[in-house]
Order: sequence, then structure tokens, then C-alpha cells
Amino acid sequence: MTTYNHILLATDLSEDSKQVAHKALDMAEHYGSKITMLHVVESLPPYAVGYLGSVNIEQELLEKAEKDLAALAKEIVVPEANQKIEIGSVKTVILDTAQTLSADLIIVGSHGRHGIGLLLGSTATAVLHGAICDVLVIRCQE
Repeated sequence: MTTYNHILLATDLSEDSKQVAHKALDMAEHYGSKITMLHVVESLPPYAVGYLGSVNIEQELLEKAEKDLAALAKEIVVPEANQKIEIGSVKTVILDTAQTLSADLIIVGSHGRHGIGLLLGSTATAVLHGAICDVLVIRCQE
């Protein structure tokens, strides 16, 4: 049986992310694993700056993400040192972070509401196909 030492929980901080986080906590407790929580703020395309003017929307998104990640981490008891927020392509940042941390399991949620997402969401699909470690996709309940 496989043992997981380091779980990377990639969260979108949606309401559904709580059920995914609790399942990740169950896995970590079962295996005695370390959990690192990651939220990725999608990079704004350069053309969006023209529409947003001087408003620093990216900074606002980061501040909200920090607050929401801290609240979720507190709920499942993940220390601040194991909470990460990055800016970039969600798929790329998740995969790079997993490799950097030597995570042996990535846990992501999937809403699976459209297109190929009827089975898995687009982020979950991208992570599943690009990861060099195991990936657990947890179906979010409607």
C-alpha cells in the first residue's frame, strides 16, 4: 500500500473547497502526512490593465485569498508556514509547487459542470495529466 508523506491541497477557496479540505485532512491523518495548502490567483492578462485603470485588482485578489486561505487552514488546522498563495497559471503553479515540495499526492476538487468537465474540471484534468505524482480528484457535491 502506498504511503503519502506530503500532500499538496490545491484549493480554489470556493464554498465547495471546504469539503475537499476536510477529505484532504482525513487522508493526511490516515497516512500521517504533512499538508501544504495552495491557492493560485490567476494572472491578469496585460490588456485587462487598460480596463481596470489604476485599480490594483490583483492586490485585492491576493488580500482576499490570504484571508480566505487562513480561515480554511484554521478550520483544518494547517499552520501558516504550510499555506501558500501564488500568482500565475493555475495548472503550472500547482505542478511546479508539487515538484518543488516533493509532494507525493496532489488533491484537487472538481466541479465538473461543462464540456469535458462533465467528468473532471479543466484544472483537475490539466493537473491529472501533467503531474509526476499521484493525484486525487474529489468530486464536489452540488
